[in-house]
Amino acid sequence: MKILITGGCGFIGCNAAQRFMQLGHSVTVLDNLSRRGSVKNFAWLQTQGEFEFINADIRNAERMNQIVSDGAFEVVLHLAAQVAVTTSVIEPREDFEINALGTFNVLEAVRKHSPQAIVLNASTNKVYGKLSDVQVEGEATRCKLPALPNGVGETQPLDFHSPYGCSKGTGDQYMNDYARIYGLRTVNFRQSCIYGYRQFGVEDQGWVAWFTIAHESRQPVVIYGSGKQVRDILFIDDLIDCYLAAIERIDRVSGMTFNVGGGPDNTLSLLELMEKLRQHSGRGVVHSFEDWRPGDQPVYVSDIRKAKQLLGWQPRVDINEGLQRLHEWVGRNLEMFASPAIPA
Repeated sequence: MKILITGGCGFIGCNAAQRFMQLGHSVTVLDNLSRRGSVKNFAWLQTQGEFEFINADIRNAERMNQIVSDGAFEVVLHLAAQVAVTTSVIEPREDFEINALGTFNVLEAVRKHSPQAIVLNASTNKVYGKLSDVQVEGEATRCKLPALPNGVGETQPLDFHSPYGCSKGTGDQYMNDYARIYGLRTVNFRQSCIYGYRQFGVEDQGWVAWFTIAHESRQPVVIYGSGKQVRDILFIDDLIDCYLAAIERIDRVSGMTFNVGGGPDNTLSLLELMEKLRQHSGRGVVHSFEDWRPGDQPVYVSDIRKAKQLLGWQPRVDINEGLQRLHEWVGRNLEMFASPAIPA
């Protein structure tokens, strides 16, 4: 297949590009190389196989029309995004233009020039907001949702919270509606916490990678809130397996939305991650506490039963194995994390 990956030099994008190349697909990577680590990921991708690279910005509608028109793509994996809640609070217009308008531009280009293409969209659990209508209970090291033992399902009411939640939620809903109104073959993935190789985690985003990088490079970390915040974490290889399952079953799942994460069997709090890092390294994580950040969910766990049923997918890499893989990768590449301000 001919596959276009927007944001293809990001963490998820470069891993997806590598897998698609390994499977023999023709891959086009689109990226404006503005994210930290994207230039490094681009250089690494060049060692993994042959692909076409397009330096472009999804905010440019005319350019997106041209790219899709010329490419005759069978699959568009839309990953390009502004990814941090904190950044969205500081720069809400830029956040909107990338996540809402940029996603609209991608959809319009496909509608006009390649309406048979499969469009996979990386949405977010933040479309459910702070889950303020769900009771949260606290334990010694974590929060939990006793009323939702299987996690948050796709029927949970949407409640966009923070500019990031609004912009990603807008793109999420456009994906669903373009399937209804125009018959596009879209699939939404409301992703929880993804982690793994090539992730240049920073304080504002990618907390599992950031804590690991900071600890290994002997930098302190700041915990915003109690540290009992819980997420279901999903290793990058499992996420790409989910994308592939959707492509294979597109006739069955076109127009659908899936909550995708590690599920109830793969949950972790910030305090628990610090303990695992201590056990692995033999030394504690240097940390301090600050107030909660806007839009932060005390606990979010994905109900992945719909994905299991309709995609035949479930996570294969458990927390201990995934954290070990990430830890080893960071350890082998410490020179890339010489300071908190990771260069391009």
